[in-house]
Amino acid sequence: MFQNKVVVITGASQGIGKEVAKQYVNQGARVVLADINEEQGHITCKEICEKNEKAIFVPTDVRKEQDIIHLMRRAAESFGTIDILINNAGTFQPTSPYDLTVEEWDNIINTNLRSVFLCSREAAKYMKLNSNGGSIVSMASTRAFMSEPNTEVYAATKGAIISLTHALASSLASDKIKVNCISPGWIETGDYEQLRDADHLQHFSRRVGKPEDIAKACFYLTDACNDFVTGINLTVDGGMTKKMIYEE
Repeated sequence: MFQNKVVVITGASQGIGKEVAKQYVNQGARVVLADINEEQGHITCKEICEKNEKAIFVPTDVRKEQDIIHLMRRAAESFGTIDILINNAGTFQPTSPYDLTVEEWDNIINTNLRSVFLCSREAAKYMKLNSNGGSIVSMASTRAFMSEPNTEVYAATKGAIISLTHALASSLASDKIKVNCISPGWIETGDYEQLRDADHLQHFSRRVGKPEDIAKACFYLTDACNDFVTGINLTVDGGMTKKMIYEE
């Protein structure tokens, strides 16, 4: 399905990004892993290269425009083009709105939101040269439409990604570039076996999500056969945000 497709994934050294990278490699894709964590990025790339030598790691700070430009250039120079972009990089630092500084606000905005626009813009410059365009998927969050205390800036970035998604889908449509986003719910990236029954039962699916659930969603949205799907936000949360909960 993705044989020899060129896939760029930000925030790819661990968690959801790492799993998405592995799954694309398993499908025969040529993968460019990008992350600010160079040590972990090289480790992850080495793991992937044991199965597929067509994978590279490019150290990237998505807060920096020149890093993003360099990332996309390296991808195109290494593999000839860019077919798919997964905007996965992000940070989450709960802070009271009374204590949140402008510097902290800007750091998260630049990491989670501005990077999505810049990465999409730069990747699209290569995608539009392809006869079949390309596909962009960005990670939003169910926190775009529900909240816990002290998550204002994170919620703001994720809500904005949903709006940015349909705006980009409109702007890039003439170049045959699909743009969608995913809102993951509870995706456990740690020790899954330590979860309680009560954790699983918060979901209609009767289980907490796993990173591979998000990889499958990426496959759906980036499959060339699904060219009628663009501009959407796909919620992948086991039904958690639809479950009505009353306090006893």
